[in-house]
Amino acid sequence: MSRHHSMTLLLLPLLFSLAVCILAAGCLGSGPIRAAGFEPGVYEGSGQGYRGPILVQVLLSPAGIEDIVIIRHEEGAYTGALAMEELLDLVLMEGTADLDAVSGATYSSRGFLEAVEDALERAREESRDSI
Repeated sequence: MSRHHSMTLLLLPLLFSLAVCILAAGCLGSGPIRAAGFEPGVYEGSGQGYRGPILVQVLLSPAGIEDIVIIRHEEGAYTGALAMEELLDLVLMEGTADLDAVSGATYSSRGFLEAVEDALERAREESRDSI
């Protein structure tokens, strides 16, 4: 085996590993950092779901969105509630409420995301007021 060929065989796995690491880092998104800059605290927000109002509490830390609690809703247990739980996990993972609605539960999804955005807007307002 030539020296050039053996060097190529050694470098290919290294380059492949490096490429995988770069791609994985890009897929992780910026997480809860997107919410940084808000005044830390617990904020309530509301949105209009398919069957009525949706009320959430959003916990913000200096690092971003830490937790979301669905306080009240009137959405169906099998469609709307499941969609909101799925979106809750996505919001925590992505650090933003700028997400697409869950298919089959569009109004419930939009209401939940609207409630989270409402809470984030309250946090923005409090941050502006404290400056």
